[in-house]
Amino acid sequence: MPGGDRRCRQSAGLPRAARRGHADRNAAWPPPVRGGCGVIAIDDISALSSHYDLVVVGAGPAGLSAAARAADLGLSVLLADENPAPGGQIYRAVTTTPVVQRDILGEDYWLGAGIAARFERSVASYAARCTVWALGPDETSPGAFELGLSLGSKARMISTAQVILATGAQERPFPIPGWTLPGVMTAGAAQIALKSAGIVPAGRTAIAGCGPLLYLLAGQLAAAGTEIVAVLDTTPRANWAKALAALPDFLRSPYLAKGLKLMAKARRSLRFVSGVTGLAAQGDRQLSGVRVVRGSTAETLACDTLLLHQGVIPSVNLASAAGCALDFDETQHAFVPRVDAWFASSVGGIAIAGDGAGIGGAESAALRGEIAAFDAARKLGRLSEAERDRQAAPFQAELTRRLRGRRFLDLLYKPAAQFLAPPADETIVCRCEEVTAGQVRDAASRLGVTGPNQMKAFLRCGMGPCQGRLCGPTVVELIAQTRGTTPAETGYYRLRPPVKPVTLAELAALPPTDEATKAVVR
Repeated sequence: MPGGDRRCRQSAGLPRAARRGHADRNAAWPPPVRGGCGVIAIDDISALSSHYDLVVVGAGPAGLSAAARAADLGLSVLLADENPAPGGQIYRAVTTTPVVQRDILGEDYWLGAGIAARFERSVASYAARCTVWALGPDETSPGAFELGLSLGSKARMISTAQVILATGAQERPFPIPGWTLPGVMTAGAAQIALKSAGIVPAGRTAIAGCGPLLYLLAGQLAAAGTEIVAVLDTTPRANWAKALAALPDFLRSPYLAKGLKLMAKARRSLRFVSGVTGLAAQGDRQLSGVRVVRGSTAETLACDTLLLHQGVIPSVNLASAAGCALDFDETQHAFVPRVDAWFASSVGGIAIAGDGAGIGGAESAALRGEIAAFDAARKLGRLSEAERDRQAAPFQAELTRRLRGRRFLDLLYKPAAQFLAPPADETIVCRCEEVTAGQVRDAASRLGVTGPNQMKAFLRCGMGPCQGRLCGPTVVELIAQTRGTTPAETGYYRLRPPVKPVTLAELAALPPTDEATKAVVR
C-alpha cells in the first residue's frame, strides 16, 4: 500500500481475541490430501501432467465451480491460478483470511468458503501461484490447445482438449489528475489488503466513484475501524432517468433487498457527497487532499488516502490473445468476449465463464462455471446433449433469475464521460509508459491515429508490464472522443502472448521445439 507502514495498520476490527485459534494464514492451501481423495495440490511444475481433458484458468467462483463440476463428471482437470489460495477477487483469501468477525466482510463473502470447500473435495488438480501466460493451438495435436505456465520460477508448456477461462473482472481505470500520487489507490486494492492481510488504510480516508462496490467497501472499512471522511459519489444524476425502463426487473431481482440494505447501512454512519462532477488528487509527493467539484462549486477535502472505483469490466487479455472475438457492450460500456448460451467463445474448445464473459456478480459467476463445465463434458463425450441439457437446466434457470435486474445497475452506474476520458491534458492515462491524455488526443487529431494498436507505434501506451489493463479502456475512449467515433468502431488492443510478464530465464529453459531449432540452425 502507498506510503508504507504509516498508511497501513492492523484492522481495529481484528482484536487479538478475534484472531485467536485461527489457522495460520500463511499455511499452504489446500491441506494435504488424506485417504486418497480430494484435490491434488501441484506445487512443482514438474508434477503437472503433459495433457489434461480440461484446463480452467482462474480460481474465483466460476473457476472453482467449473473445475469441481468437470472433475465430478469424470474429466481430468487442472485449475491454474496466480493467487496463493482460491477465491479470486470477490472471495479473496476466503480460506486463509485473518478477518474472522463475519460482519466485517459480510455474509456474501463467506459464501465463497462453501464453493472452495466443494472444490477441495473434488479430484481436480490445483496449481496455486501459477501464471498462465500463453494460450493457443497445439500444433502437434489438431483440435487441442497448448498453454504456457509459470510456477516456482519455472515455465512449461502443457496441452489440453478444452479450456475454460474464468479470469474474472478488473477495475475500470479511473484516471484523474494526481492519481499516481502515493496515497491514491483503487478500492479493489484496499479490499484485497483487508481480506488477505486484515489491514486497512491509516488516517483520513476518502472513497470516490460509483457502483455497488462503493457502498460495500465503505461499510467493510468502517466496520474494520477506518476513519472515512467522505464517500464521493460520481454517479451522473441523468443516469436515473436512463435506468428507469429497467427498474421493474430490478424490483423483482435478488439485488433489490441486498442493495437497499447495503446503502442504508453505509449512509447511516458515513458522509455521502452526491453529484460529484470532478476530482483531482492533491499533494506534494504525497496525497494531502482531494479537490471535489459539484457543478459550479468546488471544495478541497483533506485526506491521507483516496480510494478510487468506477465499476468493474471483464478481464479479456488472455481471451483476446487466444483469438476470441470481442464485442463492445453498450450497457456495461466495456469490451466483452462473444459467447453463446453455454459460454463457448468464437474459438471452438475455449469457453469463457464468470465475470470474464460479462459482469454478473459472484453468484452468477459460479452458475456460469457449472454450465460451461457441462458443455465441456458433452464436447468430450462424457455427456450426451440431452443429458447435458437436463443437468444444466436448473443452473440456467437460476442464472436467469440472478441476472434479472443487472441491466438497471449497469445503466445506473455507467461512469460519467469526464471520468472515462479525462479532460485535463496533463492527466497520465498510461502509467507504465507515462503517457498523458493530451498526448493521446494529439496523436488522434494531428497524426490521424485511428485506433489503440496504431497508437502503440507513436506513444507506446499499452506496451508496459500491465499490457494495457490499466490504460486500454481510457485510450479507446480518448481516441473515440477525439475522432467523433464510438469505442466499438475504435476497437481494442490486439493482445499477443505472453499476456503476463515472464522472465527470459523461464523461456530459455523451455525444451526446444523442432521449429525453434530450425529457426537458428542453418
